[in-house]
Amino acid sequence: MSIVPAAGPFPTDSFLERRGAMRMAPGWASTAMADPGTRYLLARGTVHLMQSQPAGTIAFLDAQYPGIAALDESHLILLGWFRGNRCVLVDLPSDQTVTPPPDTRYEELRPLLPLLHEDEARLLAYCRALLVWRARQRYCGVCGAPTAPRSAGHMLACTRDSCGASFFPRIDPAVIVLVTDGPIALLGRQAAWPAGRYSALAGFVEPGESLEEAVAREVEEETGVRIGSTHYFASQPWPFPASLMLGFHATAARGPLRLDDELEDARWFTSEELRSAPDGLLPPAHTIARRLIEEWLRRGNGSGQART
Repeated sequence: MSIVPAAGPFPTDSFLERRGAMRMAPGWASTAMADPGTRYLLARGTVHLMQSQPAGTIAFLDAQYPGIAALDESHLILLGWFRGNRCVLVDLPSDQTVTPPPDTRYEELRPLLPLLHEDEARLLAYCRALLVWRARQRYCGVCGAPTAPRSAGHMLACTRDSCGASFFPRIDPAVIVLVTDGPIALLGRQAAWPAGRYSALAGFVEPGESLEEAVAREVEEETGVRIGSTHYFASQPWPFPASLMLGFHATAARGPLRLDDELEDARWFTSEELRSAPDGLLPPAHTIARRLIEEWLRRGNGSGQART
C-alpha cells in the first residue's frame, strides 16, 4: 500500500446548522412533526438504523412513517438542520417499537466509519455522543432522583423540585501527538489493537493541565521521550464514548525508548517506511492519527534510518 497524503486538517465548514435557539422553542417537537421535510434518525442504545444497500448510508425516516408520530417528546432530540432539512434523533426506549423499513438494519458506528460519507459520519458521531450521555445520566448526580430531558434533548434536569440540578453532555479532552525527529516519526501500539497496527501517541488531559503539558507528559510516560516544540494541528470528536481528540505535531531527539504498561511496543519509523506501509500498519484513514501522519508526509520529510 502506498499512502496518498491528504490535504491537511479536517474541514472547518460545519456539516450541520445547529440553530441552538430553536431548542428552546415551545412545541418544537410538534413543529418538527408538522414539517414534511423533517428527517428522523432511529437509534436503539448505541446502534443506528442504516440502509442495507448502499452500505454505510443512514436510513432517514419522515413523520409519515408508522410509529414516528406516536413517539413521546422525551425520546426526541433536535440535532439541527442537515443537508437543508430539520433532523431529529430518536432515542428509542427498550419497550417501544418502530418497525424498521425493509432493507434497513441497526448497526454500531465504529465499524461503519470507514464506509460513511464524511458528513454522515460526523452526524452519527454527534448522535452517539448524545446517546451515551443520556444513558449514563438517567439519575441526578447530586440527589439521585431521575432526570428528564429539556432544551430539545440537550440538557437533562433533576426532577426533584428541591434539587433542580442541570446536566449537559460531557466532553473529555484528549491529546494525540505525532512525535518526529527530522525524517523519522515515533509510533506506538497497544496490545488490544489489530496485529501490526501502530499509531500516534495519545492520552487524556488531567485536571489543572494545559494541552501542551498533557502532550509532554503522555509522551514521556509512555515512551520516556522528552519533547521539544509542540504545534497544534486539528481536532476530531471521538464518541467512544465522549472524547474530543486534539491533535499535535511535536519534535524530539530520537533515542532509546522506555515503555510503560499502556504500550506493547513503540518504534521510530522512517518516512519511507510510512509512505510504503503495508495494509494494517497505520491507523484508519478516518482518524486524526492518520491525518497527523499524512500531513507530516505531505510536508516532504526525507529519508532516514529507523531505530527501536
